[in-house]
Amino acid sequence: MMICRTIEEVRAARTRHAALGFVPTMGFLHAGHLSLVRQARAACGAVAVSIFVNPTQFGPGEDLSRYPRDLPRDLALLEAEGVDLAFAPAPEILYPAGFACSVEVGVLGRRLEGAVRPGHFNGMATVVLKLLNILQPSAVWFGQKDAQQCAIVRRMVADFDLPCRVEIGETVREPDGLALSSRNIYLDPEERSIATTLFRALDAARQAAFGGERDAEVLRRLIRDRVGQEPRLQLDYARIADAATMEELRTITPEALALVAARLGRTRLLDNMRLMAPG
Repeated sequence: MMICRTIEEVRAARTRHAALGFVPTMGFLHAGHLSLVRQARAACGAVAVSIFVNPTQFGPGEDLSRYPRDLPRDLALLEAEGVDLAFAPAPEILYPAGFACSVEVGVLGRRLEGAVRPGHFNGMATVVLKLLNILQPSAVWFGQKDAQQCAIVRRMVADFDLPCRVEIGETVREPDGLALSSRNIYLDPEERSIATTLFRALDAARQAAFGGERDAEVLRRLIRDRVGQEPRLQLDYARIADAATMEELRTITPEALALVAARLGRTRLLDNMRLMAPG
């Protein structure tokens, strides 16, 4: 595995591969990331992974300084997966002195997570665009757990005519349903048990939809009620929205997603689930 720290090193390494799958990450890798690596390898043969905690997608008071990091561990995991190229730049490589431009993602980035974390998606889209330009992958993989991020990247790739497919891997969960996340390490044992409330609330909405419920407000209320039964969870939002636009729905469609975000102690949890397909 080649470990690259600079843009020049990445571009030199990229010439060795006709097709390249790419998995952008912020590190502290878990089984969800590794499932995307395997999908990328199966589809493209060669695979690259970036490890970069992107400062521009963290707002004031968020967890940039304490975001979990363990680069040696991450590189060992990627080596074991047969990754061809790991890109682990310092912030000044991607944001050198004088850096001034950014991506404005529009209304899609101001809904849901964007309303709670203003500017977050502009920062995310900016670094993803830079990484796609640097690596020039054939396809890029994201996880369904970050559904709004997936929608925004799809929109950006289409709007800027980027020669790259966007592939979405299904959410990887613990046996009790908790969606894998690097931030789960923040949870103490009691919080870890409470955190599964989000999955159970989403699953209740999905089961109701399977049972014939089509009124989105009924399903939103069901999620809110289930989350509200756990007093330590502070609900940020519970939404039934279109997967591509994140617009609120009145009646669920085949593209409907149930999305939820809540705070538990110092940890922010989010999850989502398709309503009209098994999962």
